[in-house]
Amino acid sequence: MEFAYDDRTVELRQRLEAFLTECVYPAEPVHHEQVLAAGDPWARPPVMEELKAQARERGLWNLFLPDARYGAGLTNLQYAPLAELTGRSPHLAPEALNCAAPDTGNMELLAEFGSEAQRKQWLMPLLAGEIRSAFCMTEPEVASSDATNIATRIVRDGDRYVINGRKWWSSGAMDPRCEIFIVMGKTDPDADRHRQQSMILVPRDTPGVTVRRGMRVFGYSDAPHGGHAEIDFSDVRVPVDNLVGEEGSGFAIAQARLGPGRIHHCMRLVGMAERALELLCRRVLDRVAFGRPLAEQGVVREWIAESRVRIEQARLLVLKTAWLMDTVGNKGAHTEIQAIKIATPLMAEWVIDKAIQAYGGAGVSQDTPLAELWAQARTLRLADGPDEVHRASLARRELRRHS
Repeated sequence: MEFAYDDRTVELRQRLEAFLTECVYPAEPVHHEQVLAAGDPWARPPVMEELKAQARERGLWNLFLPDARYGAGLTNLQYAPLAELTGRSPHLAPEALNCAAPDTGNMELLAEFGSEAQRKQWLMPLLAGEIRSAFCMTEPEVASSDATNIATRIVRDGDRYVINGRKWWSSGAMDPRCEIFIVMGKTDPDADRHRQQSMILVPRDTPGVTVRRGMRVFGYSDAPHGGHAEIDFSDVRVPVDNLVGEEGSGFAIAQARLGPGRIHHCMRLVGMAERALELLCRRVLDRVAFGRPLAEQGVVREWIAESRVRIEQARLLVLKTAWLMDTVGNKGAHTEIQAIKIATPLMAEWVIDKAIQAYGGAGVSQDTPLAELWAQARTLRLADGPDEVHRASLARRELRRHS
């Protein structure tokens, strides 16, 4: 594995760093003020469309898609340091570049598994940033950490499928521009446990679809990521052509979708930790307590040193995982994907927590981005599978090597 960035990555990083400095960081307080002025936590403030236009002008658009027909054609290894930079402002930068979840995973899903008609109707507007999408997998009545538990039914009735069930934490569904839901449910409860599920496309305005409420994350609306919703599907009827792939392929499609999604989250988490460490250092250099700067306190120096070590360890593991995904595929990198999903959110949570501690009351207030960064890092220990599931699976793989 080559540790030096190639020329294209270097050039894109320079462009992206300039975009963050000149456009994104100054827009953070503007975004906050516009959301408050709108009186709707899930409102889409005008500054976001301005950022998206500026990103497109600078050639910073759809960087996540390795398929050059649809995206920038970057490898995972090339995209990793770019996604890390967007993690420094995770509530603005990813969407500004059209690289925000859940749209990234949904676009990858449609590009790989969607029909030509599905790609034309839904993928192309998503690639253009004209609409947004939602991913509806988790359910309130079952332990969704085991995806085979999912109870939503998808039943064939002539030339239609009828969908009944309830979803929650459906990412992206609260965005007013969300027009399409990708829904996972069971088409054959009697099949093998990994062949019972299917994926189907449900336009938001389909009769029988009811968005019951927005879900808050530690009190935040999480609107910059499209928000999360609880949704009822009651006798929802869609054409059979809305099925993604074939019946029974839903579990495999979900796993294919979640692999790249997990590494994208981890890439951004490294950037979130870097932003927190930078804020920590600035704070302790400027702040005086008990007659000397906080930076001279031994415990604070331990936090800084330990933060740097943990960030570098996580970054190297993320880069190795990206390299493996490029060279041996997602299945070949399965162990490393699980390892980064365990390690990186824990690392970011720890570093952000120390920055919060250095800021005192300001650290948990709206005056710094730290509280929102911590909430997102903590949430990612649950999203795309909780720590415990990944640890159990990783342990089984390790034991098999020695049995």
